[in-house]
Amino acid sequence: MKLLPQINLGALLSPKYFWRFLSVGALGAVIDNVTLAALVEFGLLGPVMGAVIAKEASITTMFLLNERWTFSGATAGKWWSILRRFICSNLVRAVGASVGIAVLAVLTQEFGLWYLFANVVGIGVGFVFNYIFESLLTWKVALGN
Repeated sequence: MKLLPQINLGALLSPKYFWRFLSVGALGAVIDNVTLAALVEFGLLGPVMGAVIAKEASITTMFLLNERWTFSGATAGKWWSILRRFICSNLVRAVGASVGIAVLAVLTQEFGLWYLFANVVGIGVGFVFNYIFESLLTWKVALGN
């Protein structure tokens, strides 16, 4: 009896998936930073709370793009399958975003770094986690032989 699923490293390391995910992530990072800058610079929120809102805006956008382009071959199913993937994506990315927000908080509050630079560093830290677990759990392209 297997307790852990078999991971298909070939699929996980697929240049097609990786580069598409990275491209979508780059757009997500732009959306994240533009939203964060707008919320902070217009005095609506501080950097940490602004980052929470900015993350969800980018997560939703990235899910839609990954669903229709990056992992389009793995997205068959009815509306409830899409909803399951959206919820799973949000849960996976919530962990990655939490790591990114923690990095932002430490770099801005403890080291006095500029919040947008700290945010980019946090996004980078969360990228690998998000790619691995989105591939495994959300779209399941890296599970199997």
